[in-house]
Amino acid sequence: MFLKSSLCFISFFFLFFFSMMSFLFMVYFIMIDMVLFLEWEIISFNSMSIIMSILLDWMSLLFMMFVFMISSVVINYSSSYMNSELNLSRFIILVLLFVFSMILLIISPNVISILLGWDGLGLVSYCLVIYYQNIKSFNAGMLTALSNRIGDVCILMVISWLMNYGSWNYIFYLSFMENDFSMMIVGLLIIMAAMTKSAQIPFSSWLPAAMAAPTPVSALVHSSTLVTAGVYLLIRFNLLLVNMFFLKLLLLLSGLTMLMAGISANYEFDLKKIIALSTLSQLGLMMSILSMGFSDLAFYHLLTHAMFKALLFMCAGVIIHLMNNIQDIRYMGGVSFYIPLTSLCMNISNMALCGVPFLAGFYSKDLILELVSLSSLNLFIYLLYYISTSLTVFYSVRLMLYLMVGDFNLMSVYNLYDEDYTMLISMFILLSMSVISGGFLSWMIFLSPYMIYLPLNMKFMVLYIMVLGSYLGYLISNMNLYSINKFLYTYNLSNFLSLMWFMPNLSTYGLNYFFLNFGKNLLKNVDMGWSEKYSGQGMFFIMKKYSIFYYLYQMNNFKIYLFSFILWMLVFMFILLLM
Repeated sequence: MFLKSSLCFISFFFLFFFSMMSFLFMVYFIMIDMVLFLEWEIISFNSMSIIMSILLDWMSLLFMMFVFMISSVVINYSSSYMNSELNLSRFIILVLLFVFSMILLIISPNVISILLGWDGLGLVSYCLVIYYQNIKSFNAGMLTALSNRIGDVCILMVISWLMNYGSWNYIFYLSFMENDFSMMIVGLLIIMAAMTKSAQIPFSSWLPAAMAAPTPVSALVHSSTLVTAGVYLLIRFNLLLVNMFFLKLLLLLSGLTMLMAGISANYEFDLKKIIALSTLSQLGLMMSILSMGFSDLAFYHLLTHAMFKALLFMCAGVIIHLMNNIQDIRYMGGVSFYIPLTSLCMNISNMALCGVPFLAGFYSKDLILELVSLSSLNLFIYLLYYISTSLTVFYSVRLMLYLMVGDFNLMSVYNLYDEDYTMLISMFILLSMSVISGGFLSWMIFLSPYMIYLPLNMKFMVLYIMVLGSYLGYLISNMNLYSINKFLYTYNLSNFLSLMWFMPNLSTYGLNYFFLNFGKNLLKNVDMGWSEKYSGQGMFFIMKKYSIFYYLYQMNNFKIYLFSFILWMLVFMFILLLM
């Protein structure tokens, strides 16, 4: 027990220390406008050398600060949340491996080391998703691993394509590769890889399925690490994204992802899946604003979102813990009377997600929506943005009303308490960051403030849709049985919308099952079939027969020579007779 708690404390202390150091270095780098590029030659023989490269600039240091901070509070939170776990040390080591993989991805200007970090994230996330070993976790882990393998293959293809340029340090090529036709291929592959990791349509189904992992893992994975790796990669490669067709396609798919996640969250009753779908919606927002060319704004929203989303997952974890591991929000209600501090954290993080003024989410989301209003995009994309934002407020208000208002619906004898100080300390660290991070990041990231002039109605459009979304959320949470029966008239439509547009069915039974079955047939008929017959085993049997035949000759057996002599004589006589 002492060993487990000491490992948690040491990990928490060092990660928090690294977070503060990253912050100080980042401020110094911004002040003197400095970029540090380090190369370490690991091994060299003949003309080939294997080099480890590290790129430290304000962006990588700032992201590292956020990753270290969130992972430190998640590990501190886990020491209490996973207290009854027998193998807590193994869990902590897996989380640390996950953080290490993410850091490797962040500081890599080299595609090879990016692949190491990228694949490390995929492998460790698989281990964490199947942590609770049951059939549901195994299925979710397999879906996660197979979906992410598509992105890994795309990065492998980028590595092979960059061999045309003589080096894998892509950071040096970005400036002169903008108008290079062959770099369109790299841009397309990077977009594809980012879409799989950040769960855009059609790869969305793995993200809610990954909720089978323990809640501390969800807080880390779905806020600042795994799902944002794709967005971060596109931010780094943003100079390549010059082909308008690919960008328009990405804008459309990410906008549809926002809409789909927002609608599905309103049909969902699983607490963790609602928060996962809200993550999916925010990822769609980041990818769409990135495809419009505002990479700094996408990075800004990525950082502010990380704080309040990690906090939201932690609060959900406390509530699930106290409810005997029940995640259905229909069993909850009135928890604000019994766990006021957790409810405070949850409501503030929910409001930051909605974009309530002067919390972290407001600064980035308001700026994004105003830039969309200012851009020359068509009406369809404009409506996608605003409807998706309205749906965010819709499901957030619905969730708050289900959890905080009314009567407790689980059992008549219950024991809800708010005295787990380890969890509360972790949540209050993130609470303070959820309140202040939007403001201080806006001063730090943008050298000059964005000044956006819009007509008054368009300026207030964000407030209009927030009020509309909150009103709809209030209505849907107060629905009586008569109103709910009306949904039965549109049963097929409701089924389609609640099942994420049938995407889990398509990816599970359609794509993954098809490819796995195809792979099985390939293995059976080619690898273990024809290939064995005519290459491995087949050649072995042919050579064996010949070697037995030659062996008899080599034994100088008199009978063989006598038989051969008689045979040749008969052949010779037959030829003479024919003549």
